[in-house]
Amino acid sequence: MSNDANPFVLPLEGGSNFRDLGGYRTADGRTVRPRKIFRSAHLGTLTAEDRTALGKLGVRTIVDLRGVAEAAETPHQVDGVGCRVVGAPIEPRLGEKIRAAVDDGTATPHLMMQFLTEHYRDYPRHGAPGFRTLFATLSDGRQRPLVFHCTAGKDRTGFASALLLTLLGVPWQTVMEDYLLTNELWTGHIGRYPELDIDTRAAIVEARTPYLEAAFEIVRQDFGSPEAFAERALGLDAAARQRLKVELLDN
Repeated sequence: MSNDANPFVLPLEGGSNFRDLGGYRTADGRTVRPRKIFRSAHLGTLTAEDRTALGKLGVRTIVDLRGVAEAAETPHQVDGVGCRVVGAPIEPRLGEKIRAAVDDGTATPHLMMQFLTEHYRDYPRHGAPGFRTLFATLSDGRQRPLVFHCTAGKDRTGFASALLLTLLGVPWQTVMEDYLLTNELWTGHIGRYPELDIDTRAAIVEARTPYLEAAFEIVRQDFGSPEAFAERALGLDAAARQRLKVELLDN
């Protein structure tokens, strides 16, 4: 994937799914400022050239949404980038359920979709502390440019990206397109779950519209709206959300 193919994407030799959330248009005609907030898969296999590229972006902060064990298994390879790493762990729990189903032979496309949908529904209810740390950090202009990531940059990162873009006023169709772009950009799934048939495997590794919709259904059901969720669960009141718009949108 080259920058010519998608101007938001930074191709990395030792990473994938690294992209700028800038450039998207809001419903009222403004544009998310580029080179402020980036989303990515994990940064544990970066090359020297990749680190140089991150340095050129001026990245100051990396927020890691991976669980504690995940992060320890694949430490960041960002020596020399000159950024700080902030842990905002959201424990996956999903992997153990999937592996158990794979091992006992009960894994099917339907069951995997059920697992993923339930996992996304958990984000607003049980992942709030990690997302709160992320949004508190990215709301501080001194921490930007900022990269946030999980393992694949698909699920936890996908929900956080969708929430941020929604709070900035980006239309839902565009938010969903950004979420689904993972299916073109994430290469970390190659070779995973080789014992599964293609449909069952796809239900695990793909970003799918019903997954993200399930998370936002809970946001609306439990809190009323993304804005109310941001205020009550993440500590972003109306003034804080307005500051984000002022700082992250071109007027």
